[in-house]
Amino acid sequence: MVADFVAQFARLIASHPEDISVEVKKSDEVTEIVLYANQTDIGKLIGKEGKMIGAIKTVISGCKAKDGLSYRINVEPV
Repeated sequence: MVADFVAQFARLIASHPEDISVEVKKSDEVTEIVLYANQTDIGKLIGKEGKMIGAIKTVISGCKAKDGLSYRINVEPV
């Protein structure tokens, strides 16, 4: 659910939405969401001074309160 939200949100922002993909890596303590994007879109997804990725993290923190899982999000080039 959270990974789907991140992917859909990233596709709305990206210039190359077809290159957006998400990988979920689960461990005992943290669920890591790796967002793969075109190199030209990484700056848009992170935002000026990290504000865009910070906003995504804020929304995800609401999911933490609901299901008790901790999430970490990383943006990497395809």
